[in-house]
Amino acid sequence: MTWGDNMAAISVIIPAYNAAKTIQATAESVLNQSFKDLELIIINDGSTDNTVEVISSLSDDRIRLFSYPNAGPQKSRNRGVEQATGDYLAFLDADDLWTTDKLESQWTALQENPDCAVAYSWTDFIDEFGNKLPGGQHFGFKNQVYEQLLLGDFIGSGSNPLIRKDALLAVGPFDESLLGGQDWEMWIRLASQYPFALVPKTQVFYRQSIGSWSANLERQERGYKQVIDKCLATAPERIQQRRKEIIGNRYKFLTFDALAYGINQKQSLMAARFLWTALKHQPIFLKNKVIWIVLVKIILGLLLPSQAARTVLSQIKRLNPQKVS
Repeated sequence: MTWGDNMAAISVIIPAYNAAKTIQATAESVLNQSFKDLELIIINDGSTDNTVEVISSLSDDRIRLFSYPNAGPQKSRNRGVEQATGDYLAFLDADDLWTTDKLESQWTALQENPDCAVAYSWTDFIDEFGNKLPGGQHFGFKNQVYEQLLLGDFIGSGSNPLIRKDALLAVGPFDESLLGGQDWEMWIRLASQYPFALVPKTQVFYRQSIGSWSANLERQERGYKQVIDKCLATAPERIQQRRKEIIGNRYKFLTFDALAYGINQKQSLMAARFLWTALKHQPIFLKNKVIWIVLVKIILGLLLPSQAARTVLSQIKRLNPQKVS
């Protein structure tokens, strides 16, 4: 492919920092797409492992590799946008995966809905070994989704949507000043200006890794507060009046995240704090049976050793497998 003369239709951007263990599988899930008219822009964000060597071993002239000093994933995404030649943009974390029809389905959705600037699909969770985990993001929101996105990030991750490049350029780059929730804030900005299209099937596999989970969640919490303050500052009055609902929903999902990798005392203490904040803002959550099951998980994690808590929880799950994750 001759850059400048033969532009790709879709630019896929992967920020990569010390991603040697997963980058090959992630890149191959792009290169194996049924939609072939793409370029894969990999931003090496100051990796100190052999990420570059792994990428260089891949033989495909659609790959474009750029290396910079470490600056974080949002700066890397913005750098990727600057290099992109395509009219459509897709972002992919260096450890996530796509189904082979992901880009084709989303591109078709945008052709069929020319007023939409974003197409997204459903997401399932996988562990560090690629095994499917319980849960996922399977929502049916489409068209005008601004208010729904403020209430909760149903897109699920930065690895999901296909975006018209001119729309992203119109709303501005990823906000590098935010400590967390940068994806969510970008989707909210896009939704405030454009409709979204939905591909109602699982096409994204989001990898949940146990590494640095607590530090990451604390940073995410601070980032989410920044996002809520920033977005509500310019939101219509009727949406600003839903601040408590928005905060409650965000902390409810932080509670789920805190328990995502099992239960021990440290995780349970953090989950308890998140749940208390969620209930302060949204007492109605107490009517939800899932919240009571989460509360049981937290109590088990606080009172019992990790193995004993997991044993009790597995027994509960066998009795009611649809309610415990």
